[in-house]
This record gives sequence, structure tokens and C-alpha cells, in this order.
Amino acid sequence: VAKAVGGFTSGVCHTSYMAYDALSPQPGPSAMFRFATKESPRLKRLRSISLFQDLSVRELVIVDLLLHERRYLAGEVVFDAGEDGQGIYFTLDGRIGIFHPGHGNTPLAELGGGSFFGELALLDDSPRMAQARALDDSTLAVMFRGEFVGLLQTHALIASKISLQLARHLGQRLRSISLPQPRTQEVVA
Repeated sequence: VAKAVGGFTSGVCHTSYMAYDALSPQPGPSAMFRFATKESPRLKRLRSISLFQDLSVRELVIVDLLLHERRYLAGEVVFDAGEDGQGIYFTLDGRIGIFHPGHGNTPLAELGGGSFFGELALLDDSPRMAQARALDDSTLAVMFRGEFVGLLQTHALIASKISLQLARHLGQRLRSISLPQPRTQEVVA
């Protein structure tokens, strides 16, 4: 049996899930793992995110406990360029546009369900380089840096699996940047 515990932070609803043992009113890890044998629709959505593809159902449940769900209306700003990066965002539903100051109102990228953005906030506390804005009504999940650091300390294997996928993602992004190709010299025989 899972119980949703919700609240409001800065006017935005967030929900986390705690598993309860059917015989005990107290939450606990044994109860969580007892019920984490089958993927719920939410876990299936999380599994579609590449950072979580190597996690078992039980590991995904632990990650889900650290995520805060946020809903944004079309046109609402998720974060602005220059703000402190505090967490990584996962698009569960809807579309998010990434906008760079000085590039007009055309998004540099449009991200749909199963995508993530703001990942550099897990690695450092530099300001955001771009604005993220909901293009449609959207549902996001966010993991704050402090929760990721806690995951590193309490569940190092899970955090290392996520970190490896994050490193692969960043490597692909670097390789996709258009760099001038080296000139080849023709050999005349």
C-alpha cells in the first residue's frame, strides 16, 4: 500500500511517495521493497528517462522517493538564465522549451516526455545558462542537488549508475557540437 504525501512549496504542488507495510502503520524500507516488485505507471514513465534505464525496479523506487513533482502551465517559466542551478528536471508530460538570452523567442531545444534538462546543477552550483519554459501544460519531476549528494552517500550504486548515464549523455552532447573538420592533404602521385 502506498500513501501519497503532498504539500505546497512556493505555491507549486509536490508529492512524494512512502510505502507502508500492510501489517504496520510505520513506513520502512522493508515495506518499500516488498511492494516494489512491479512497475507502476509512474515508474514506467521514469524508466523511459535514459538516466534511469539501468536501474532495477527497487532502485527506481528509491529514486522516485527523492523526486518532487511540479506542474507548469503553458508559458510558465521553470527557471531563468542567471538563476542558481539547484536541481535536474525530468519531463514526465508536456513540452519544455530551452531559450537562450539574446536569441529571441525561438527555443534552442524542445524537450518532450522522457527528457531531462538542467543536469549541470547536479555537478556544480554555477548559474543557469538558459531559460526553461513550459510550451504546453507540463508535469516535471525535479531532483535537487542535496538529494543527489545524499543518494551518493546512502545508495552509492544507484548514484553511480545515474552518474554513468549522465556522463554518457554529456559526452554525446559534446561530440554533437559542430567542430571544424581537419583538412586532409591530397597526395599527388
